[in-house]
Amino acid sequence: MKVKNMENIPEVPALNKAVRLDAIGDFKVVEQPLRELRDDEILVRVGACGICGSDIPRIYELGTRVFPVVLGHEFSGEVVAVANEADKALVGRKAAIFPLIPCLECEMCLTGNYAQCTNYNYLGSRSDGGFAEYCILPSRWHLVLSKGSEVSLEDLAMVEPATVGQHALRKGGVKNGDKVLIIGAGPIGIMTARWAKLFGASKVILFDVLDEKITFAQERGLEIYNSIGLDLAAFVKEKVGGLGFDVVIEGTGTSGGLHSAINTVRTFGTIGLLGNPHKDTVIALNDHSTILRKEIKLQGFWNSVYETYPFNEWQHTVNMIEEGKLQVNDLVTHRAGLENLEDLTRKIWKHEIVICKAMYSANEN
Repeated sequence: MKVKNMENIPEVPALNKAVRLDAIGDFKVVEQPLRELRDDEILVRVGACGICGSDIPRIYELGTRVFPVVLGHEFSGEVVAVANEADKALVGRKAAIFPLIPCLECEMCLTGNYAQCTNYNYLGSRSDGGFAEYCILPSRWHLVLSKGSEVSLEDLAMVEPATVGQHALRKGGVKNGDKVLIIGAGPIGIMTARWAKLFGASKVILFDVLDEKITFAQERGLEIYNSIGLDLAAFVKEKVGGLGFDVVIEGTGTSGGLHSAINTVRTFGTIGLLGNPHKDTVIALNDHSTILRKEIKLQGFWNSVYETYPFNEWQHTVNMIEEGKLQVNDLVTHRAGLENLEDLTRKIWKHEIVICKAMYSANEN
């Protein structure tokens, strides 16, 4: 492999070991050539990459738009080579990776709303991503650089899901003193709860239906309840005086989650729709009527904001992790190296293990 600016840099191998999806269910370790960098491209050595909830159905049920492809979009790495001489100072820097590759031509891109790009590419689903030793980025634009050396690459791999939670609260209009309910206590739900406290919410409560997740969240100091069979009216009266929560973040995409949200949010309150809907999700007639009577605002969320104006949510997440204000590393419950990554994803798919956050780590065998 020919790469510019490689003085005093460890030699980059010609082959890149990765876990590649060749077809639905065909998820395996391969070695593929690392091509020469061109234009403004950046080569990063991947340090860690989270297994997103969306990766599991991609691997075993739905597939992707292109085959073969190296999955993994929640990742971090260290810059090891650059194509453009102007980027030489980046070599050795650690960063979280922004995986979206916008077209930069559509109306959404021209207004900085890259998450709504109408003709996008994506590292880890449409182009090779982070389940690999190395990944080629289109340019330095995709690097959310760490300012210091103390933050771990595993922490930086949590930036993508953490920023999704931050974005939900910003779009949901959460402000100081608000009472917030978060439905779903997965990693994004827990990080959203932590963000809500940083936003100044006066009350933050989570719902879930799995005892393992409830115990996990309780062990991390969060107030959480099992919503199955819960008298929602009595619960609201006890916890927030009967008026309801100012903002409810629905993170499960289920009918039950929607029901709980509609019946716990206050009149004129906001329900934020964060969870991808299940194929059988419906809104009951009475709940639909309640939306109208309460004049509830339904706010959809998609991804995050990656632009200086009005606010770069990704950089803020990195800053908060580096400053020790947002804790993320205690949510990683399972790790695997490349050789064992397929086994870990299969156990998740078959519900043989209960995880909070599972991750590929370059430090694992």
